[in-house]
Formats: sequence, structure tokens, C-alpha cells
Amino acid sequence: MSLNPKLQHWQGRTAWIVGASSGIGRALAEALHGAGARVVVSARQAALLLEFVQAHPGSTALPLDVQDAAALRAAVAQLQASHGQIDACIFCAGHYQPMRAQQFGLDEAVRHLQINYVGALNLLDALLPQLLRQAQAGRGGHLSLVSSVAGYRALPKSMAYGPAKAALTHLAEALYQDLSPEGLGVSVVHPGFVATPLTAGNDFHMPALLSPAQAAQAMLDGWADGRFEIHFPKRFTLWLKLLRLLPYSLYFRAVRRATGL
Repeated sequence: MSLNPKLQHWQGRTAWIVGASSGIGRALAEALHGAGARVVVSARQAALLLEFVQAHPGSTALPLDVQDAAALRAAVAQLQASHGQIDACIFCAGHYQPMRAQQFGLDEAVRHLQINYVGALNLLDALLPQLLRQAQAGRGGHLSLVSSVAGYRALPKSMAYGPAKAALTHLAEALYQDLSPEGLGVSVVHPGFVATPLTAGNDFHMPALLSPAQAAQAMLDGWADGRFEIHFPKRFTLWLKLLRLLPYSLYFRAVRRATGL
């Protein structure tokens, strides 16, 4: 069942990827550029964004840090002036370091929240007025938040990462209920394991590991179908969805058996 307007044609549409310097965000920018979108890439690493723009004619780089609310407001104003319309904005910014209670670090835990969740709030502060103006003019728009299957239920070594992603998923659900009646699309993305710089430091087997290009294609397919939740690969994510239905006694036992932790 389609819960959003279907995004099947990207030619000439403006797509803004926040967190596009590497990993899923970079692969998504490449895929959208190939589909004909006017791609705008943002991240902290300006050199990587410039490299992307040089390799993808017609794209635009807007370097920024999602922790800087003023920079996000300035970026939206610049996009409105130069492009007129933001057809899709994808929040891909993320930070991940494995953490267990035995090695808890307050600064690192807060850093996860600041980038993975508060960064999205900073984006909303800047972007929502623009999207609502577009909706009132009948021009619509779409907002997608990239969360993680780590936000479904708590998993070992995700003490900092999981709660931030769970908050991001909850935020997307609340946004959908408010913005869908306005004619705006909202989606949340729950990737499994994807081979990115963030996951490169994992010291455990990552089942059903995908490439960033495969993740990007799954997202394009989900938007084309009008889905609210886009999760992949299903051979892995469906098992994690099942964990959400288990009582705690079975859930804790299943996680220990699967991870050995």
C-alpha cells in the first residue's frame, strides 16, 4: 500500500542529500544524478563534496555541519533562491562508534545524539517552513530520514547509536502524521549492514552485508512505490522486525544466542 506520493521520475527535480560525503549518502547522490535529478550535496568534508561536483556536472555542493542550525537555515535559503523548489531532502548524516555499558563514555554518547538526532531537528527547523510553503502552493515535497535497524530494539554494542536511531524513527512517524495531510511525503529508511566507513570498524560478522550502491537502489525503489518505511535487505531486516514482537524473556535470549554477547 502506498502511503506517500510516488517518486518515480527524477528528471529536473531538486534532491538535497544531507550527509553525502561517503557511504549511503554518496551512493544515493550518484544514483539520483544518474536518474536526472538536480543533486545538491551537503556534509562537513568540503573537499569530498567538491570531488563529487566535479565528477557530476550540474550538481551543487553546500558544505555544512548538521550541528550548526544557522548553517542549515542559510543552506535552505540559498536553495530556495537558486532552485526555487526542494523536491526531496534526505537526511543521511550519521555517527557510529560501538559502545557497551562497560566502556560507557558520556561525551561519545552525546555526540551520537547531537549528530544522528539533534542534527535532524536542526534540519527540520530550517526546512519545514519551506516544505509547508511548497505544500500550500500545491507543489509538494518529500522528506526522508535514514535511521537504522539498530533503532528497532536494543542490540549489543549499540548503546549510543541505537537510542539515537530509535528517536529518529519515532520522529519520522510523528512527521508523517502531521505532514501527510498537507500533501508532503515522509519516509524512514532502516538499512541493515552496509559497507561504509561507519561500519568498517566493526569487529564482528555483518550478515547480509550490502554495498552502498545496493542500499541506494533499495531507497529509490521504496520511494517509487510510495512506501513510508524502506528497509533492506529483507532477508535480514524481517528477522529483526520479528524480534520487536517477542516478550523480553525471549528477546534477550534470542539476542544472546545470535550474538554470543
